[in-house]
Amino acid sequence: MAPDEATARSESEDREDGETPRAPGRLVVASNRQPYRHEYGEDGGIEVDAPTGGLTAGLDPVVSSSGGTWIAWGDGEADREVADDEGRVAVPPGEESYTLQRVWLPEAAVEGYYYGFSNRVLWPICHEFVDLIDHRPEDRDWYRHVNREFADAIVDHADEESVVWLQDYHLGLAPAMVSEAVPPETTVAQFWHIPWPRAGAFRAVPDGRELLEGLLGNDLLGFHVESYVATFLDCVEEFVPGASVDRETAIVGHGDGETRVVATPMGVDAESYDERSRAVDRSQWERLKERYDLPTEATVAVGVDRLDYTKGIPERLAAIEELLAEYPRWRGEFTFVQKGTPSRTDIPAYRDLGERVRSEVARINDRFGTDDWRPIVYTEEFFSQEELCALYRYADAMIVSPLLDGMNLVSQEYVAASVDGGALVLSERAGATEVLGEDVYTIDPAATDSFAATIDEALSAPEAERTARMDRLREHVFDHDLEWWMDRQFDEIARCRNDGADRDGGRPGPGSETDSAAEPGPFSDSPLSDPE
Repeated sequence: MAPDEATARSESEDREDGETPRAPGRLVVASNRQPYRHEYGEDGGIEVDAPTGGLTAGLDPVVSSSGGTWIAWGDGEADREVADDEGRVAVPPGEESYTLQRVWLPEAAVEGYYYGFSNRVLWPICHEFVDLIDHRPEDRDWYRHVNREFADAIVDHADEESVVWLQDYHLGLAPAMVSEAVPPETTVAQFWHIPWPRAGAFRAVPDGRELLEGLLGNDLLGFHVESYVATFLDCVEEFVPGASVDRETAIVGHGDGETRVVATPMGVDAESYDERSRAVDRSQWERLKERYDLPTEATVAVGVDRLDYTKGIPERLAAIEELLAEYPRWRGEFTFVQKGTPSRTDIPAYRDLGERVRSEVARINDRFGTDDWRPIVYTEEFFSQEELCALYRYADAMIVSPLLDGMNLVSQEYVAASVDGGALVLSERAGATEVLGEDVYTIDPAATDSFAATIDEALSAPEAERTARMDRLREHVFDHDLEWWMDRQFDEIARCRNDGADRDGGRPGPGSETDSAAEPGPFSDSPLSDPE
């Protein structure tokens, strides 16, 4: 049944600007990554690694204001020492306004659940890199086991007034497990931060029906953009017998329950990036130029990415090479700075990518470089927030060219920090393109010739055009920031609660007509990855 809009008034309408978003109930957040990590310092004392940005920092005050609980994998060296016998510790340090419940995972579980099924199977499939799937059957078992561990911890903290909010692809089975055990009044929601694949790619998920039914344990399931809502509904229709899909309302009926599927594009803490950017001055930019031997008057474009095969870095380097070959006026006048962050290096596909990127940078520099100019500066060094904002502020353009990306928040960070203008060259295959629109310089990352031509266009555009584009981009990014996203999610959760959906007995459990154990799913013989 569609929500009654009159009874689903937005909580955000009552919130003053700058005030912490309010969850429509006591919040129980579950995520792979924890908001606070305890480590041993050099002197042997215990230090706290606190969130400095992104969703973790944004959610922290929201959970605090609701007196809620955050459930996450306890991966810090000193985490056990500060937690009680149940794995609980009060946070934030000094305030102690909510509970951090840590889930302890043995090394085999981390290898199987995180490095295995999450990042060797789900990550490549959702980004439609099916040829990079590395399925080890025991990994799927660990994924189930860890999802059960999280679900049990959630159930221990959830009651009739709770809003359970799960984050991302690491916990795809947990919603159904939770819904079977919590009171019918408890609201269960999840946000899937990466793309949802088309049905042809999803078919490669081992026991894919089980994953879909796990996600249909949610009252609300969120994606960044409408195209992922559509592909999710396609998969439900094709692979979950008995489920009914209403395309107009994006509500899935299954067993005794309903799941509303929504698109809510995530934003960034734009004000924070703007403030940091305005706080840096040109002297910090000059120090970066000196450190990396950038020509004094060169036009500079930047890329900031994890070393992940989804980010399109080799394709970006190919476009830079084409730019230098076909537009020779840029030789000696243009430098591309690529900041790469090694990631998941235990997985062969990631190690191979790092080696390929470093090799291609060396080859292109050998082809075009001179004694006093390198066309590409590549670094894996750590950048402080101040250095990163100096790079964002003073670079002439940023190139973001993922082969597929759920959203890509780096592109929005760049816009928020571009207080002096700039140009954003952005892949048509990033979710951000669907929301930022025509003011970005859009490219197909696989079309090298047109990619290079668009870089030339962005760098050559009149200053007035670039400024006008960036002003409009900044207006959008500030109007649709991280708090806006949380407000929209909480609005949708409030609508679910106000619907009064009949959840007596919870979601369908073992033995129900939709139980995947009762009838083999279409992927049972199929051969068998963090966000930005």
